[in-house]
Amino acid sequence: MFHVRQDNPRWRQRVFPLSVLDLVTVGTGRTATHALRTSVDIARLTESRGFHRYWVAEHHSMPGVASSSPAVILAHLAAHTTRIRLGSGGVMLPNHAPLAIAEQFGTLEALAPGRIDLGLGRAPGTDGATAAALRRTDRLHEGADDFPDQLAELIRFLDDDFPEAHPYHRIHAVPGPVQATSPGGVQSPNRPPIWLLGSSGFSAQLAGTLGLPFAFAHHFSAQNTIPALDLYRESFRPSAVLAAPYALIGVSALATDDEREARRQVRAAALNMVRLRTGRPGLVPSPEEAEAYQFSAMEADFVTSWSANVVHGTADEVRSGLEDLQKRTGADELMLTAHAHSGEIRLRSYELIADAYELPTT
Repeated sequence: MFHVRQDNPRWRQRVFPLSVLDLVTVGTGRTATHALRTSVDIARLTESRGFHRYWVAEHHSMPGVASSSPAVILAHLAAHTTRIRLGSGGVMLPNHAPLAIAEQFGTLEALAPGRIDLGLGRAPGTDGATAAALRRTDRLHEGADDFPDQLAELIRFLDDDFPEAHPYHRIHAVPGPVQATSPGGVQSPNRPPIWLLGSSGFSAQLAGTLGLPFAFAHHFSAQNTIPALDLYRESFRPSAVLAAPYALIGVSALATDDEREARRQVRAAALNMVRLRTGRPGLVPSPEEAEAYQFSAMEADFVTSWSANVVHGTADEVRSGLEDLQKRTGADELMLTAHAHSGEIRLRSYELIADAYELPTT
C-alpha cells in the first residue's frame, strides 16, 4: 500500500524524490478561483516533470489560504492528472468524525485508484474558536490527546474490520476498501496509505510505534526536525505497510530567475506570516506592499529567523540548499511548498527546480 516511484532513472540518481505541498495561497488582488486554477496548473506541471506526490493542507479561517477542504480539491486535481500521487498534508483528524474521513478518502480512492495518500495531523489547523465551530459543542472535549483513539477508529473504518462486539460493527464506510487479489490469490484490502504528520515528537513517536510513514513540518518547525526524525527512527517498528522507517519533510522553497526577486517574494511571505502570528491573517501581500511595510524590531527578528528556513534564490542555489538539507536530515523525500504572492511565481518556481534537476518532460 505504500508507494515510492522508482520508474524514473532520475529518482535513482538523486536518491530522494521531490514532492509538492499546496496551501492554495491567495494573494492580494486575486481570488480563491485564481488560486485553485493555479493548483491545477502546478499539479499538471509537476506531474509532467516527475514529481512524486502532490498534497493539499487543511487550514481554516485564513483568507490567504483556500485549502479548507482538501478532499474536494483532491477530487478536482484527480480529474486533471493521471499519474502523480495525491493526498492530504494533512487532514486535521480532531476536526472531523473518523467515519466522514474514511468515506471521503474511500471516494477519492475509487476516483483515482492507487494514487491517494491520507496524511493526518493532530492539530486543529486554526484557532480555538474556529475549531469549536468545526467540531460543534458535543465534540469540544476532543483534541490532540484523543488522536491515537481517533486514528485507531479511522483505520477500522478504512479496513472495514470492527469486531462483532463493537457498536460500529454494522457501520461501513462507503466506498470502502476494494479487495485486491495478489498473484497468489490472496485477498487484501486496498485503501489509501496513512501518513502521520507532525511538528514535534508526539506524532513522530506514534508513527514509529505503528510502523507508518512520517511527514515532518520542517517549514515551520525547523528547530525540531532532526530530534523528531531521530525519535521516529528510534521508535520505528516494522508493520504490514512499511518494513523500514520512511520520513519526508516539508520545505519552504522558492526559485526565481534572479536572486533579488526571490528575496522580494520571501519578504512578502514573511510579512504574511507576521500578520498570521499576530492574529491578523489576510491575503498574501505583494512584494511592493512588503517593501513599504515598516517592521518593528520584534517583527524584523521574526522575519530574519523565518526567512532563514526558506530555501530560496536561483534554481541552482535552491537545488544546492535542498541537497544540503537532505544530507543534514537524512530525509527520504522532500516536499516543497512555495510561498509567493502570485500563482505565476509559484508555478515558475517548480519549473525552475525541475530544470535544475534536469527532470525530463513526460
